[in-house]
This record gives sequence, C-alpha cells and structure tokens, in this order.
Amino acid sequence: MKADLFSAIDSSVTGLRAQRYRMNVIAENLANVQTTKTASGQPYRRKEVLFSSGNPAPDFSFVLNGAYEKYAKLTQQDRGAEPGVQVLGTVEDQTPYRELYEPGHPEADATGIVRLPNVNPVVEMVNMLSASRSYESNIAALNTSKRMAEKALEIGT
Repeated sequence: MKADLFSAIDSSVTGLRAQRYRMNVIAENLANVQTTKTASGQPYRRKEVLFSSGNPAPDFSFVLNGAYEKYAKLTQQDRGAEPGVQVLGTVEDQTPYRELYEPGHPEADATGIVRLPNVNPVVEMVNMLSASRSYESNIAALNTSKRMAEKALEIGT
C-alpha cells in the first residue's frame, strides 16, 4: 500500500512538472510572436512539447492473471521508465511562416514581404488554458493522495 500511495504522488508530481514545462514553452512562443529574426537569421519557429507516459500501471487482466504480485516486486529499474509523465523535449513546429506585405518593415524582402513566426496567439492561449487545467487536475490528484494518506494514518492510530 505504501508504494502505491507514493506512486500516485510521484505521478501527480511528474504531471505538475510536465505542465509547468509546457506553460514555459507556450510563454516563450507568445513572447516571440513578432520575432522576425533569430540568431539563425530566420523568424522564430513555434515550439511544441513532447510527452511520454512513463511506466503505466498494468491493466485489470494483468491482476486477474496473478501476474501483479510479480510486477509489484520488481524494482523501478527492472520495470523500465519512471512512472508518470516524462518530458521528452521540445520540437519546432514545421508549419510555414506567416507572410505579411509590409514594404516599410526593416526585415521585408525585395517584394515587400515580411516572414513572421508561425505562432498563432489564439492557439497558444488555448494551449495555455489546457496546460493550466491539467496543472490544476494534478494538484487535485496530489491533494486527494495526501488526504488518503492522512486518513490511513488516522486509522492506524
């Protein structure tokens, strides 16, 4: 029981970390919505976060077949990846840059076209809202695990 409780807490914590990382990347995208020239000489490219589920819990058939006891005895290293959400990293969105006709802009080409980042602020705000709600859900799950632990301690005394 002890390991299961801490697994739930660890899972919530990895979710919190992952969503915080996602919010930071979204904030970076929003901050660079007008950046027409980066160190590479190109406009800023929108970034996306890649997640992976760590070590998912076995399904119910796994328990019915009697294999759960063997699984539970394995160390985390033997099981594979850490439980919860893993941040694999960020990738650049390869959608085309936005183009705007603005001949007076310092970054305009000979035809007056300015290439702008492929960041859509509305999409980023929706993603920020999604990340925020996911963060709140992980906090709720963490608090539930904490209350369960407190109740278990009350029962034991």
